[in-house]
Amino acid sequence: MPDLDDHYWLEQAIDLSRSCPPSTTAFSVGAIIVSPAGDIISTGYSRETDPHDHAEEIALAKLDPQDPRLTTATIYTTLEPCSKRASRPRTCTELILATTIPRVVLAWREPLLFVDCEGAELLTAAGREVQELTDLANAARHVNAHLFR
Repeated sequence: MPDLDDHYWLEQAIDLSRSCPPSTTAFSVGAIIVSPAGDIISTGYSRETDPHDHAEEIALAKLDPQDPRLTTATIYTTLEPCSKRASRPRTCTELILATTIPRVVLAWREPLLFVDCEGAELLTAAGREVQELTDLANAARHVNAHLFR
C-alpha cells in the first residue's frame, strides 16, 4: 500500500500539470523531485520553457545529473515517463536512467494516443522502483480531457 506522502506529492504534481500551456499534440504533465525528508529538489511541467518540453525533462534539467540528493529522491510524475520521442534526442525514461533516482511514482500510464510507451517497464527492468497510484489516474487524465474529445 502506498504511503500518504506519495499521494500528497503526486497530487502536487497534478496541480502543477494545470500550469501547462494547452496543446492538441502533447499531454499536460507535472513532475516533482522530492527528497525522503519531503524537500522539493526540483519541479517541471510540460511546455514550461519551450513547446517541446516534457515535465520530467525540465525538472531534471534544473539539476546536475550527479546531484547527490538524487540517490535517495523520488520523482513524482502525472504520466508515465516517455520511452519514445520525436522532438528531442533523449526520452524522459533515458534522462531518469542517466541519474541515480531510485524511485518513480506515477499516476497514469500513457494511453495509446500518440505512441506506445514502455517507460514503466524500462525503468523497472533497469532496477528502478516504479509505483503506480491508479487512484489518481482520473485526476491526471482530467487535466488532459481536451485530447480525448
